[in-house]
Amino acid sequence: MSRWRTLRFDFTAMACPCSLQMDGQDERVLRQAAALAIKEVRRIEKKFSRYSAGSIISRINQSAGMQALEVDAETSGLLDFAHALWLQSDGLFDITSGVLRRAWDFKKASLPQPSALQALLPLVGWQQLERSGNRLRLPHPGMELDMGGFGKEYAADCAAALLRKQGVVHALVNLGGDLHALGARGLPALKAAPWQIDIQHPRPHAPTPHAALAQLALARGGLATSGDYERFFIADGRRYCHILHPHTGWPVTHWQSVSVLSSNTTTAGALATIAMLKGPDALAWLDRQGARYLAVQQDAKVLRSHPG
Repeated sequence: MSRWRTLRFDFTAMACPCSLQMDGQDERVLRQAAALAIKEVRRIEKKFSRYSAGSIISRINQSAGMQALEVDAETSGLLDFAHALWLQSDGLFDITSGVLRRAWDFKKASLPQPSALQALLPLVGWQQLERSGNRLRLPHPGMELDMGGFGKEYAADCAAALLRKQGVVHALVNLGGDLHALGARGLPALKAAPWQIDIQHPRPHAPTPHAALAQLALARGGLATSGDYERFFIADGRRYCHILHPHTGWPVTHWQSVSVLSSNTTTAGALATIAMLKGPDALAWLDRQGARYLAVQQDAKVLRSHPG
């Protein structure tokens, strides 16, 4: 019988470093499964990225204010998911809010003119989307859809599902920090131990700039983190991050980061983002969802969900 081994495959997708780590005995099966999973991640990126000129999202956005477009079942399913998140978050998770980035220049680290934000806010509002069956229309020129709020997470789940279909039962999919564990570790020496995940410290500093905030055990399911450290600038001593409130156009300020564990990565990522947008109401809301979490306030206090 072949010996157990761990294989790791590193690649880049969705503008971030990614990896697949798998325990198994048949190296050929692991390598073939990894190639298919990576191909699946790149398929999703090409199909749903707003940066890809030929993506379905780009075609929808280019037709804003004009005719309705028909979309396939996969796209329609993701739009249904976005609608459910919009309802569940009281309108805070809104995939039409990507237009607000036009007013923010994080490279130049400059604040937008209030008039620029006010001009964009009428273009934000999931309730304005016109849908009938698999046909949809953005009613106003300049409106956009942006699935960046759960695109990587969805790709992680799809990659994990494909690995499972290929017979892989011990794997960890990591797409830029959005993770899906497909079973615990498989190496006999580890005795089916969970994968140990380091949570990035949102305010790393010397002498240990790369130290982890915490380590979470993940045997099966998804783990995702949303934070104010991914893209930001500081002006007059105040931090402005890329997570923008859809009702005001201004960045969230209450949390440094929120990490959520859930049954899948797509749900974990959505819950983490909604929590960032919920501000001081986030943890009570996560508790009502039955979610497990680790959250860091702006004063650096770390809060965890109750075990159970």
